[in-house]
Amino acid sequence: MVLAVGQNCVIADDARIGAETRIGNFVLIRDHTVVGRGCMIGSYVDIEGDVTIGNFVSLQSGCYITRGVVIEDEVFCGPRVVTVNDKLITHRRPALTFVRQAPRIKRAARIGGGAVLCPGITIGENALVAAGAVVTRDVPDGIIVAGNPARTIGKVKGDEII
Repeated sequence: MVLAVGQNCVIADDARIGAETRIGNFVLIRDHTVVGRGCMIGSYVDIEGDVTIGNFVSLQSGCYITRGVVIEDEVFCGPRVVTVNDKLITHRRPALTFVRQAPRIKRAARIGGGAVLCPGITIGENALVAAGAVVTRDVPDGIIVAGNPARTIGKVKGDEII
C-alpha cells in the first residue's frame, strides 16, 4: 500500500510500490519497476522501467532514472540527478548495437543535485557524489567525488556512515 500518491502520476500496472512510500506530482513509473518501502519519490521524477529501488530511498524532484538502474537501500539522490544507460548513444544508428549499461547505486550512497551518472558505473556504499558531478567511472565505498569528470576529493567521515 502506498501512503500518498500525488496528482497526475502515471504508474505502470505491474509496478510494485512498497508500504509508506510517498510519490509526488507528475511522476512516471514505467513497467517492471520495484520501489521499496518508506521511499520518497519527488515530483517530476521519471523512472523508465526495469528499475529496482530499495527501502528508504529518497529521489528528490526531477530525477531521471533510466531503464535498468539498481538503487540499494537508504540512498539519497538530490534534485535533477540523471542516470544514463547507453554508452555509445545508438539512437538511429543501425551499425551500433545497444547494450544496456545502467548505473548501480549501492547502499547509503548520497548523490548531489544535478549529478550525472554515466553508463555502467557503480557508486559504492556510503559514497558521496558532489552536486553537478559527472561520474564517468566507479566510485569506491566511502569515497567523495566532485567535478567534471568526477575525481576523488576525500573520504566520507566515520560519523556519516550508516
